[in-house]
Amino acid sequence: MSRVKKRVVLHFPGFEPFDAEAHRQRYARSARQSAEVWGFKSDAGPLVSTGAATHFDVDCAGPDWQTSSRIYVFDHDVLVDTLSRRAFVRRLFGGFASALDVTFNGGLWGYFRHAWRFGLFFLFPFLLAGLMTAIALVVAFIPQWLSLSRWNLLWSVPLAGLLLQQILLPLATKFHTLHLFADWEMAVAMARLDRPDFNRWLESCADAAREAFSEEADEYLISSHSMGSSTAAHVIGMLIERQPDILGGKQVVFATLGGAILQCALMGPAQALRARVGTIARAKEILWFEVQCLTDVVNFYKTRVVALAGHPQEKQPSIAYIKVKHMLSPDRYRRIRRNFLRVHRQYVLGPDVRASFDFTLLTAGPLPAAAFADFSPGNIPAL
Repeated sequence: MSRVKKRVVLHFPGFEPFDAEAHRQRYARSARQSAEVWGFKSDAGPLVSTGAATHFDVDCAGPDWQTSSRIYVFDHDVLVDTLSRRAFVRRLFGGFASALDVTFNGGLWGYFRHAWRFGLFFLFPFLLAGLMTAIALVVAFIPQWLSLSRWNLLWSVPLAGLLLQQILLPLATKFHTLHLFADWEMAVAMARLDRPDFNRWLESCADAAREAFSEEADEYLISSHSMGSSTAAHVIGMLIERQPDILGGKQVVFATLGGAILQCALMGPAQALRARVGTIARAKEILWFEVQCLTDVVNFYKTRVVALAGHPQEKQPSIAYIKVKHMLSPDRYRRIRRNFLRVHRQYVLGPDVRASFDFTLLTAGPLPAAAFADFSPGNIPAL
């Protein structure tokens, strides 16, 4: 297997309140973990901004190899911040409005038809918020249910407010309820493309991606995690539509990690996104594969994203199946396995043991990124 000496990575993170520097710091920590597990040296440099793009360099070296990777970070922290800094009531109503949008535009039906666990993931924050609202209302109107004097509302309503503030809202925070509300607002925006601020952000990403592809490298890796897969599909598809020869002569790999393109693409208004999925599938320079995990409820396990986006005749991305428990120590896995968002983040975090998938090896190691499409528990990377 040939070794990669110079790589350019375009990484599209998932929906997290992390700016590019926070992503760099997490990457550096994960790279140190990976280096210890696999027995090589890694060094992640500082964050650099050049025009529209933001990147950092990673140098990794083993006994007989050395690889330099430039990692461009396409974080959407500015969008997360826009959605999250609003008043509580606006966030609440915005989230429920997005739920109705998803439901009436075919998303909910598509989720349960093709990945029922993702359908439950969609319902979870809204059912939780609805249940908490119902509990607060029941407490507030106890006097009404018991046919007591209305003067009793003077103690029942404050009691409901205290219950909401001291117990229900902290519980909602523990389960990331409002964060998930914002995630669904962004999903609707990526499907509809009807928000000018989101569209301007996509345009800035296209400019940054164009800059990344202008660099010389042995290979170009587009990696995306979760919601980042929809933004990656928009940005890369947009570039190819406008400059069909932009990838000419380049070796390009598109790796979607716990990808959620269908979160947006299964909604009726997502015509542009579905078209761009087809554009990427038809690009002869791109080798596309997906990394999926059964115990990750926030991905579309065993689905064929290109076919479900309306292009069954095009080449479908291959699927590399992984198990999070094979990447972590038994103790660590026991501690995280019931936290579905933590399990979902493991795609981009460091390992405790050697396994068939490792984010640092994929993005900064000496092996071609395409090789990770074929690794398995019985065929792990060999440095």
